[in-house]
Amino acid sequence: MATEQTRGLGRILIAPAVIALFVWMIVPLVMTIYFSTLDYNLLNPGSESFVGLENYFYFLTDPAFLASLQNTLVLVGSVLAITVVVGTLVALLLDQAVIGRSIVRLMVIAPFFVMPTVSALVWKNLLMHPVSGLFAWIATSLGLRPIDWFAEAPLLAIILIVAWQWLPFATLILLTALQSLDEEQKEAAEMDGARAFSTFFHITLQHLARPITVVILIETIFLQTVFAEIYVTTGGGPGLQTTNIAFLIYSQALIQFDVGTASAGGLVAVVLANIVAFFLVRIVGRNLEA
Repeated sequence: MATEQTRGLGRILIAPAVIALFVWMIVPLVMTIYFSTLDYNLLNPGSESFVGLENYFYFLTDPAFLASLQNTLVLVGSVLAITVVVGTLVALLLDQAVIGRSIVRLMVIAPFFVMPTVSALVWKNLLMHPVSGLFAWIATSLGLRPIDWFAEAPLLAIILIVAWQWLPFATLILLTALQSLDEEQKEAAEMDGARAFSTFFHITLQHLARPITVVILIETIFLQTVFAEIYVTTGGGPGLQTTNIAFLIYSQALIQFDVGTASAGGLVAVVLANIVAFFLVRIVGRNLEA
């Protein structure tokens, strides 16, 4: 009886927070669904009209949507590849006993705490600037032509910036996993004559399978909404070369002032993100149960 009373009291105490969270989530969603069915332009307030699913059809058939979807997939896939591969290598290096390891770890993790807008500005003006940037100075010193990153390879520039921001996250997760690896397994493999590559592939990499899966899951969810780096550096251009789905929705809403189409695009993006998250969660679940 006491246990039932305690549970009932717990439900009563937590109910206000649950209700507030539910309202905080459901109200914007309902408003977005409502606006997605309207021909609603901010330049013509008061002239809204119901158009049903027309905004969804317009958004999905817009050539900009296919281009932004492709850019989103390339961005997410490339950043995942860089952060997982380089993060594994960096984690292996940081797991070694070297002088100043704590300072090096702090320096490697530090970029994750830099605001995306700030890091984008640093890369744009101090590193990738075609005249005064560090990369331009290095190229000039070697007798090479400096690259105008945001004009000649804009999507690659965005990928490098975002990968630099997420590399510390992957490194930290993988380093924590490495430190939990039983050294006796590696010692036993070495005593049996296993080479370094075989030990890494069959023991270390197998041990990192689960944390790598978690890194892929979390990064994939967040990388679909990359915006600040694109807004600060390229503005989605040149043309549509760096426009992802998040920036396309922003462009529809606050550049073209088409709230109806932007709302429809937002719901499409939510559906796509949930589909990706659903399959990734299933993959993570199978990996953790293995």
